[in-house]
Amino acid sequence: MPIPMAVARFNRRVTNRVATPVLRRLPGFGVVHHVGRRSGRAYRTPVNIFEVDGDYVVALTYGRETDWVRNVVAAGGCELEVRGRRVRCTAPRLEHDPTAARIRLPERPVLRLLGVADFLRLAPLHDGRAAASPRG
Repeated sequence: MPIPMAVARFNRRVTNRVATPVLRRLPGFGVVHHVGRRSGRAYRTPVNIFEVDGDYVVALTYGRETDWVRNVVAAGGCELEVRGRRVRCTAPRLEHDPTAARIRLPERPVLRLLGVADFLRLAPLHDGRAAASPRG
């Protein structure tokens, strides 16, 4: 079972505002830049993110029905900020994997403890390197 939505609401209003500037540069974390599917408003959502087989895989700690996931799927992609670089990504695919088999071994137990079984896989444009640009 993913983290309760009450925690998500608190994090969105308080924790994310404080943590996002730090998380955008730490390994295992990143920021999803997406647009609201109804409002058209730009949003930034901090996430746990991993590179797997040339793609980015985001751990859906609050489940697959969160607004940001629905926004990215509806738009067909987003931009990720990973280790201080912005990467345009496309082809979002929801994946269910209770074993977190594709995630590095050190992170697997934490994800299992949190009950994370859903992931969002994103393909970087141009292998992630040509599309990457420094934050400006």
